[in-house]
Amino acid sequence: MSGWGDSDEEVVSEFKNVEIEPEQEPTTADLSLIKKCLRNKLVESKNNVEIIRKNPNSPLYSAKTFEELKLPEELLKGLYEMGFQKPSKIQETVLPLLMANPPQNLVAQSQSGTGKTAAFLLASLKRVRVELNFPQVLILSPTLELAIQIADVAKKMAKYTKITFRHVIKGEARPPPNITEHVIIGTPGKMSDWVFRFRNIFDIKNINVFVLDEADVMIDTQGLGQQSIKIQKELKSNCQMMLFSATYDKQVMNFAETIIPDPLILQLKREEESLENIDQYYVICQNETDKYTALANIFGSISVGQTFIFCHTKRSANFLKEKLERDGHAVGLITGDLTVEQRTEVLKRFKDGDERVLISTNLMARGIDVEQVTVVINYDLPINMATKDIDYETYLHRIGRTGRFGKSGLAINLVDGNRTMEMVKKLEEHFGRKIKLLDATNVDEIEKLETN
Repeated sequence: MSGWGDSDEEVVSEFKNVEIEPEQEPTTADLSLIKKCLRNKLVESKNNVEIIRKNPNSPLYSAKTFEELKLPEELLKGLYEMGFQKPSKIQETVLPLLMANPPQNLVAQSQSGTGKTAAFLLASLKRVRVELNFPQVLILSPTLELAIQIADVAKKMAKYTKITFRHVIKGEARPPPNITEHVIIGTPGKMSDWVFRFRNIFDIKNINVFVLDEADVMIDTQGLGQQSIKIQKELKSNCQMMLFSATYDKQVMNFAETIIPDPLILQLKREEESLENIDQYYVICQNETDKYTALANIFGSISVGQTFIFCHTKRSANFLKEKLERDGHAVGLITGDLTVEQRTEVLKRFKDGDERVLISTNLMARGIDVEQVTVVINYDLPINMATKDIDYETYLHRIGRTGRFGKSGLAINLVDGNRTMEMVKKLEEHFGRKIKLLDATNVDEIEKLETN
């Protein structure tokens, strides 16, 4: 393959002779971790909470306001100061159950941003008796960063109460002889160390609420699942237990049923990716120069907001990044060469607007939602390696990065040659939606995209 941004026609014709550099697909745990780190506010979701299993002896009702939950005034004050106005979908279903007596165990699946952290924190904090100076709530999270994030939210929520908190994470000094804080939040490894090496620092039988957050990440990370199970076995039988996960597969459910006795099981159905809110266009390009000129014209003519650009190979993505940066664009790049932490950092800069453009291979085609994305550009159409033809599923996931949360989106496909034009027509037939021709040399026509 020659140059940067090899055309789809060239790529297809050379598949038999050239080995495309392999990329490590992100695991479900990777995606959960990245999304958790990126999310800093609730996502407005119209999706329903599905009750998969419930306790027949437990009343099932919802709370449309936080006042209905009969929360202490001090907690309500902290909650409203944080900007919460009403319960999210999962909160209005889960909180009445978690706060009822006798305490109900819970396994809940919900993607990041739906309010599950606030749900389990509110339920946990309400059960704390501040006059008792020993740990009553134990919360486990798979990473140091997420444990700190949970603790920060909890402290803000409990700002007007007398509830106290302690981190149990890597870097913390040797524990004190006697832990008096009400809530301890940490990682399974460090918590296991403190519980089993320093047995006299607190009585784990006094724990009334046990929370496992991001369980899918726990079981995908060496040792964390077993450490969590070991801690859970030390708890008293009537301790309230909650497990939250962003994914909901057989492995997660097997783990959940091992660690959480007789739980209520809830699932917040994920928003399906759809083309309904996305206007699709294609631009005919004779060569690579035309492709780049089309990009430059689009960026120079309209305010496109945050933009995802998808390339077929790492090499194409790297070369395109270098060329855009030489022309003064702030550009991020994600390929399989980056660690999860590095990908998260790139996505954070993109989400914060430090970089207006994010270039990636198919690595970021699925699961990562950045609300500010208004445009997706397929610099290369996605190819199914088995059929050597258009990859319909990847196309849907790629352009599904825009038009999220009910907003309008724009997808632009750069095509060259008869082969890729055939693919555009197949996409129209497959999805039943028109892909309109865009003349990227006509500034007036490009500017109309902003008003469509």
